[in-house]
Amino acid sequence: MNLKMASIFKSKQYYTSYVFVIVAFITLVSCDKNHVFDSYTTMETRGWHKDSIVSFNLPVMDSLKTYNLFFNIRNTNDYKFSNLFVITSIDFPNGKKELDTLEYEMAKPNGEWLGVGISSIKESKLWFKEQFKFNEKGTYKVSIKQAMRTNGSEYGVLFLKGITDIGFRVENQETHQK
Repeated sequence: MNLKMASIFKSKQYYTSYVFVIVAFITLVSCDKNHVFDSYTTMETRGWHKDSIVSFNLPVMDSLKTYNLFFNIRNTNDYKFSNLFVITSIDFPNGKKELDTLEYEMAKPNGEWLGVGISSIKESKLWFKEQFKFNEKGTYKVSIKQAMRTNGSEYGVLFLKGITDIGFRVENQETHQK
């Protein structure tokens, strides 16, 4: 094969790869009809500090629609627990604050992660609020803080290792499939 033919072949190969990536991305994004808001925060390499509050400022939402709200937690095998305790809050535009302490199951009794992923990182999509209405006009803020403790300790885990990212997702409730 001469140099000119090799150059054309590489150029076509690059173009085909480029088109494939673009088509795959568009397909992936267009299949997600429920998506309204999705954002992630990456944790420190030492882990999720007990005093670290992860917050998400939401765009103004349609007050006539109903939404489902989720936390997306990414973890590795360095996560030592089968569950996750968190303290959550929603700050409403009028100043009202709604707090809740929640527990999520992260692994089966045999230790298998409940999250999905093909690499060593698993992502768990955790229900936060179902059929939620943003009745007040303005910006809402959703926050989450880890509240893990080891058995017999009154103090929280200083750095919760193995949690790599914390995400928050808002989906249209009307089209969501359970």
